[in-house]
Amino acid sequence: MKHNCKILINFIVQTPPTVSSEEVLPVVNSHDVVIGRELRSIIHEYNMLHRAVHTLVLRDDQVYLQKRSMQKDTSPGKWDSSSSGHVDLGESYVKAAIRELDEELGIRNADKVRYHETLLASPETGWEFTAIFTLRTRQKPKPNPIEISDGQWLTIRGIQSWVDQSPGDFAPCFLRVWQRFIEFRKG
Repeated sequence: MKHNCKILINFIVQTPPTVSSEEVLPVVNSHDVVIGRELRSIIHEYNMLHRAVHTLVLRDDQVYLQKRSMQKDTSPGKWDSSSSGHVDLGESYVKAAIRELDEELGIRNADKVRYHETLLASPETGWEFTAIFTLRTRQKPKPNPIEISDGQWLTIRGIQSWVDQSPGDFAPCFLRVWQRFIEFRKG
């Protein structure tokens, strides 16, 4: 897919805030600097660069994975990070990770999220600069049924085996996040 961000820069910068209930998200350049804002659907349709977070919730040697709701517009029904979502206008990556943990899993007071790195925007990440976080917690996830159709605690070894055998079961960005998580663990 061709990246169309440059074509729409003038449109984005001049677009006033919308009254629509659809999310308006920051659009960024190739250096992850905010250059404007746009409706989520337009950002996805035109492969515009934007920001997202993925958090892996850890407990002992297990990771909580979510199965995306069939109502999601990207990767419906695919397994994904414990929580993930877009970074809102004026929001930092850390604040977005904490917000998404609450919205998707009901995990509160997640201020001990640990930042690892930000993946560069690419086709595999859906043109999202993707910040990767982990959180060790004993809180029990309470999946939001609008966002998540299922969730499971799985061993790291079990997830790796599943990823190796059936990568199509997972959201594409999760596969990149998981690869980096395994590399972090190796040191």
